[in-house]
Amino acid sequence: MRKRAPRNQTITLNDAERELYGSRLLSLNGPVNIDAILDRTFNQDTLKVLEYLPSQFADLIFVDPPYNISKQFSGNNFTARSLDSYEEWLAGWLPHLARLLKPNGSLYLCGDWRSSAAIHRLAQRYFVVRNRITWEREKGRGAKANWKNASEDIWFCTLSDDYVFNVDAVKLTRRVRAPYTDENGAPKDWQSADKGNFRHTHPSNLWTDLTVPFWSMPENTDHPTQKPEKLLAKVILASTNQDAVVFDPFLGSGTTSVVAKKLRRRYVGVEIEREYCCLAEKRLALAVESPTIQGYADGVFWERNTLAEQSNNTRKQQSTTSSATQPQLFERHTE
Repeated sequence: MRKRAPRNQTITLNDAERELYGSRLLSLNGPVNIDAILDRTFNQDTLKVLEYLPSQFADLIFVDPPYNISKQFSGNNFTARSLDSYEEWLAGWLPHLARLLKPNGSLYLCGDWRSSAAIHRLAQRYFVVRNRITWEREKGRGAKANWKNASEDIWFCTLSDDYVFNVDAVKLTRRVRAPYTDENGAPKDWQSADKGNFRHTHPSNLWTDLTVPFWSMPENTDHPTQKPEKLLAKVILASTNQDAVVFDPFLGSGTTSVVAKKLRRRYVGVEIEREYCCLAEKRLALAVESPTIQGYADGVFWERNTLAEQSNNTRKQQSTTSSATQPQLFERHTE
């Protein structure tokens, strides 16, 4: 068993928890209706279960598949392949997601520089590709003969021009240090507040405020490619309304389902590794006791490593879901 530092907050499982949370997992062997899958975790191979899921049940599908690199996921290995071969692998399951998505739904598909070309080529056959979000990973190994890989991509897609996008839920409020006025001396596109001058800006496709989960964060697990809860919160708040259904076909340790639950959405997750499924179920149970999201408090998203974020996250644990239905997204950036 791995020895961990005293302050390590990584979520782990003991044998009793594996038995308890494992008993909650489901599997499908035939078509089902939506009531049979809502708020459940399925321990199955996604490629085998997609055909059993009901058509047009999901408002949002978040997909974080294995990237085109050699990586070990608990007992399963994924081996890097040519770009054409990776595209063929994507083609084995990505087209099925179009059937599962509601006509006004959205799909977010994760990748990196090795896989994004194949993702874009295939996604545009079945969806309307709206944008490519690039988010900064502040973790990563340096390279002596190459640029350090410090970013990942998320392709934003829809089925049609009729889709949900709550821009007011994800607008940024930036501090204005050099305020400008109109000819009458009135603030122009900014407002004065007790703590300074601020203006609202639209969110961009470049995200630099995320922290990759690590050992001192209470959301951290041993999953090798875990996404930050804060990242999922941005996606879910922007592209769904309260009580919408969020589906993740490569659930991993459960981040998508956990954040959906914290933000009062319904969820469905599929994951092939039983250990990760059990971790997801444990995190879902913990979300009942502590529904907070690191970097997000009182309807505000804080820039990473800020005192404001730390003070908000050390407050008494309380439900944030009432203020999280349609909050604004605040960043402590200066101009």
